[in-house]
Amino acid sequence: MHRTLFSCFVFLVLSGFLFGQKEVKLKSPDGSIIFTLLVNEGIPVYSVEYKKNILIANSSINLNIEGWGKMQKGFINKPPVFREVNKNYTLIVGKTSKVNNHYRQVTVSFKDKIKADYQINIEVRVFNDGVAFRYLFPKQNNQASFTLLDENTQFRFATDPLIKALPLPNFTSSHEGFYITTPLSNIKEDTLLDMPALFQFPNNIYMAITEAALLDYAGMYLIKHKGIICSQLSPLPGLNGIKVKANLPHKSPWRVMLISDRVGALIESNIITSLNEPTAIKDVSWIKPGTTTFPWWNGTIIPDSGIVGGNNFETNKYYIDFCAANNIKYHTVVEYGGHEWYTNDGEGYQPGKNFDITKPVEGLDMKQICDYAKQKNVGVRVWTHWKALYPKLDEAFTIFQKWGLSGMMVDFMDRDDQEMVNIQTEILQKAAKHHLHIQFHGSYKPTGISRTYPNEFTREGVMNYEYDKWTNWVTPNIDIEIPFTRMIAGSTDYHLGGFRALPVSKFVAQSIKPYVMGTRCHMLAMYVVLENYQGMVCDNPDAYIGQPGFEVLQHIPVTWDETKVLIAEPGKFISIARRKKDIWYIGTINDSKAREISIDFKFLKTERYKGDMYSDASDVEENANHLTKEKIIVTDKSIQKLKLAAGGGNVIILNNFKL
Repeated sequence: MHRTLFSCFVFLVLSGFLFGQKEVKLKSPDGSIIFTLLVNEGIPVYSVEYKKNILIANSSINLNIEGWGKMQKGFINKPPVFREVNKNYTLIVGKTSKVNNHYRQVTVSFKDKIKADYQINIEVRVFNDGVAFRYLFPKQNNQASFTLLDENTQFRFATDPLIKALPLPNFTSSHEGFYITTPLSNIKEDTLLDMPALFQFPNNIYMAITEAALLDYAGMYLIKHKGIICSQLSPLPGLNGIKVKANLPHKSPWRVMLISDRVGALIESNIITSLNEPTAIKDVSWIKPGTTTFPWWNGTIIPDSGIVGGNNFETNKYYIDFCAANNIKYHTVVEYGGHEWYTNDGEGYQPGKNFDITKPVEGLDMKQICDYAKQKNVGVRVWTHWKALYPKLDEAFTIFQKWGLSGMMVDFMDRDDQEMVNIQTEILQKAAKHHLHIQFHGSYKPTGISRTYPNEFTREGVMNYEYDKWTNWVTPNIDIEIPFTRMIAGSTDYHLGGFRALPVSKFVAQSIKPYVMGTRCHMLAMYVVLENYQGMVCDNPDAYIGQPGFEVLQHIPVTWDETKVLIAEPGKFISIARRKKDIWYIGTINDSKAREISIDFKFLKTERYKGDMYSDASDVEENANHLTKEKIIVTDKSIQKLKLAAGGGNVIILNNFKL
């Protein structure tokens, strides 16, 4: 008997559901998570239990739809449909190349006794490491479309967990700011919170709340209202609070709760990509993630001799030659002297009255640059403002492909209402037709659609090292917040590669040849700790040549076959092991307090490995770029002590070998 057919019978027995009852239960495959859905006084409510600990209790689900209003006398109008899925899929870009997608699912249909047209289905999936549910809007007899005013999804916590989240002033945001860590009860009313948000319960149980498969819908936030955490959707511009306008049938993104008593399991989880559709791109052979230059960060520094800097061939040739000599896959053409590479009379990189993204500035031949780079086996990317790109999307992509571009950064999007979500989807779809990859900057969090459109390499949505050019905000303490918050959602663009490190106490912000805070080893480890399918090597070439640790950047992968979090404590330190083929890369970063930790190599199973370990040198308090490099041999029985400086880090690269 086919497993999914068999599971329908099994779950009808396990759930105890008989038609007419008001409660539906769904357990994870390993039984550790129980999701309960019932009708309470005419309103659907749900609860989430983990290992006999109630995390979410009696949280209502009550959508407000124009013309229908809210549900008042809801009831389950047909037997729930159960199934189980256990199959594998492959990710083209991801932290794991082969994913086991194992979950149990139920679809429950609700109607309202007062409003005959009000019908909403709720689809729930329970994994071993989390829960997700979404709303299905079926086609109605006399209605072809609907308008959503509010979603009203509650997350009523049974206790007062510790929350780690990013407060935001409003919905127009680049999602860059300072995370807070505080008991949930301390959050002020009507505080808008970005996702993912991390919640720590008693007994060291962790939950992260975010969303998956954000398509043709408004982005979701959390807000505290009357003491309860609720969903808050980004409104459509100029439409008096309307959140979503769509044709029927339609579906919402998944509301995701990642759950474990090991915080590293939330980082390892692939639930977010598993909730998205398989790739929509038939030919993926052209999709080649890799590291890239980003000269804007360093001030587009070039040697003093022989080359006249500018938006010209010679400047870009210098960076392309650097890429070719050092295994850097892409060079990004951005700007020079404050002026972008394309025609524009605006200021601050904003489109003016006369702009044309298809016309390079005088003296810049983009095809010449691409042709030269192709000879060197280097791809060329460009930076674009979305308002300059989108009005000429089809024309621009056709021209970009003729030039020979590989992809681009699309910047200053700063919204996640339904209109902007659809714009981003359109950009990905049309870029794929022209074999172009996309990096969204000034943008909202990932929601796993890189599974469907793997030409989406990375997203920003986080305060990162670009701020080192003008502030002292991005300290090692900021870095350590990111793996437990923003990175849980997926690929995290962070302007990596600054090779002029200073202790926090000595840091000075400067726009040209910027410094970074922490140690050189901390910077190297960030390439492993962060999930990022297009890591930057954004310092100037002369900052790297002959420098200790540069060999790590020359060979670091950006996508992985396997990811394991070895040891982690939110806000303090984390050690992540990532495997590419037979090589393991282990990155560890630390906050501002020096400490010693131990990592266990039992994840290696029975193999014997040799490799290099990069550690903070003893004098990094004065010389933050100093490091030590030593050969090590380990087995699955080995335990390695790491001495981490304040703002420090460690990198271990292991190769399997036979005796």
